[in-house]
Order: sequence, then C-alpha cells, then structure tokens
Amino acid sequence: MADKRDYYEVLGVQKGASDEEIKKAFRKQAKKYHPDLNPGNKEAEAKFKEVNEAYEILSDKDKRSRYDRYGFAGVDPNFGAGSTAYGGGNPFGQDIDIGDIFNSFFGGFGGGQRRNQNAPRRGSDVEASLTLSFEEAAKGCKKEVTYQNVESCKDCNGTGAASGTQLKVCSECNGTGQVIAQKRTPFGVVQTSQTCEKCRGKGKVIEKPCPKCSGVGRIRSTRTVTVTVPPGIGQDQILNIGGHGNSGYNGGPAGDLHVYISVKKHELFERKGDDVWCDIPLTFSQAALGHEVIVPTLDGKASYQVHPGTQPGDIFKLRGKGIQHLNSKGRGDQYVRVVVEVPRNLTAEQKKILKQFEDSCSPNNYQKRSSFFDKVKKLFN
Repeated sequence: MADKRDYYEVLGVQKGASDEEIKKAFRKQAKKYHPDLNPGNKEAEAKFKEVNEAYEILSDKDKRSRYDRYGFAGVDPNFGAGSTAYGGGNPFGQDIDIGDIFNSFFGGFGGGQRRNQNAPRRGSDVEASLTLSFEEAAKGCKKEVTYQNVESCKDCNGTGAASGTQLKVCSECNGTGQVIAQKRTPFGVVQTSQTCEKCRGKGKVIEKPCPKCSGVGRIRSTRTVTVTVPPGIGQDQILNIGGHGNSGYNGGPAGDLHVYISVKKHELFERKGDDVWCDIPLTFSQAALGHEVIVPTLDGKASYQVHPGTQPGDIFKLRGKGIQHLNSKGRGDQYVRVVVEVPRNLTAEQKKILKQFEDSCSPNNYQKRSSFFDKVKKLFN
C-alpha cells in the first residue's frame, strides 16, 4: 500500500470534507482525467482510475469509516481475516479482530447482529447535467433530462433467476447466509460467524441465471424525466429529484437523481447574486444634456431618464427588476452602468464644431478635471 496516495489527497479535499464536497471534487477530477478528454494519455488514465478508487471508498460511509480508522488496511478485501505472516503489527503473528472475539464469547455488541443481505436497502444516487439559458435560470422552466441508472430486471423481478425457475437454498450455509469459521487468538481457538461466500449472505443461489440480466437481477437503462426548474436557480447548484436514482435492493426505495445546473452567459446581462447588471452606451451629448433611454430587463423594455451631466461609470438602479430569490418571495434589483462612447471618424465640420464647443467651456464645466490639475500643481510646487 506504500505506493498509494491518501484518498483525500487524491480528490483534493480535507479529511473532514462533507459528502457534497467529496462529490463535487470527484466530478472535477474525473472530468480532468477522463480518457475521452485525454486519448492515449496513460498518465491521465492512471489518474482517472485513482480518482475513481478514492471516490468509491470515500462516498461509502462504512468504507470511509474504516479507512479513517485503519487507513488502506481498513478497506483491503482481506481486512480482519487474519494474517499468517509474523510481524504485521501483532505480537501473535496474525491480525485479530477484537469484534470477532466478543462475538464468540458474548454474542457481539448489540446481540451480535450482522447486516441482513436480504433486508430492503435503498438504491444509490445518480447524477446528470442540465444546461440552461440565462432567462430559463432566472424565470424557471420545465426541461427534459436524460440519464443512465440501474433498475431491477423486469424479466426476473430482480431475483436473477430465469423465468420459471426458483432460487435454491445454499448448500454451504443451509440457507442461513452465515458460516462458522475457526480462528486462533491469544485466548485460544474461537469460532466466528462469517458471511457465506457462495451465496454472499443471501442464503439462496441461482441455478439458472436470467438471460436478460445474466443473473445479476439488475440492468442499466437510459431514462428521460421532465424536471421543474425553480426560478432563481444558479450556476453549479443541484436539483434533487427523489426516487429517480438506482433501484433499491430487496424492495428497498430507489436513490435520488442529482441534476447539476450550468447556466449559459448572456450577451447583455451579468448575474451577481440575485441582482442583474448591464452596461448601456450613451453619446457625449446624451450624457451631458440628459436623455430618456430604453433599458433591457428580464421583463422586457423599461424607460429611464438619465439626468444631465451623467458621468462615465455612473450606476442607476431599477428596483425589483433582478432575479427572483430561490424558493422564496421577492426579487433582486437591476443595476445599469453608464458607458459614454466617444465619437469616431469625425468630419471636418464636426471637428470644427467640437473645437468651438471646447473653447467655449470653462473650468466650471469640468469639475474632476479642474480638481485633478489643482492637485498636480500642489504636488510639484
């Protein structure tokens, strides 16, 4: 295990990272090293496998708990099975599972109950991506999302056995799903109950596998679902669609579908929180004399009276013209930034008129300019 990197390091997260942080980090790393984006790149392929291995462990609560406690040994398939090599950190020459000792003498903690492989279990969650226009994200919409999930095989109803056949009681464990194994410990030889490998704890085995699912009882399928996007959703936010993930086991509920939102950039608008920003160009004379301008908003056109003497970079606000607050009432505002455009390609007559205008101006017409040169004079005097 010495050549392996810490799983948290692989995904670039801290040890105490939340499930959502781990999932987001995995998506980022998996996209970066995906073979489709790095054809023929062996290093990227190795990284991709490393990222998937790390996510497989850290996304599973039980495996993550064992990894946090015991490191790589805790998620090794042979963890707790014992070792015949001396010197594995155990003076008796083997790894001892203290839980097994208690199970043997006292029935284990909490009555020695083990996980019932035939009990209903919830299916895992699946992910999909959805790209929205700026307006769709702001106002909400209905969109179709196509994704892949795992469902119970309808031909065998999830049993894995071919139609018309029955599951057979496991001959190894006699249908209990558990087998008795002996293990040498410092207290002597003790007996422990272990999951039967032949039936994997189910107590029954398949004699004739279902041809559609090859005995697995589950098949991968492509589904399309219509989702309701709420007004105000933003970039990288997630829609959770309950019950549309992978099918559960033994009649357990299905997992959820997580839809990751991506919002296209708008040619006029920019989003900051729930506020909308845009620039509006004015001519020199419009800014100087004042002008009624038509401003584009998410609700259509709006009229605004620009006051005389408006300066480049001035900002005015249209209250309530922004984006609706997600899952609540009220909206943000729209902020409009003034851009004064200097005319180009002037004719001789236009230049003459502008020169006459400039000559007619006094320092009182340019407060910022006068203030600036006053400061310059003080600086050098």
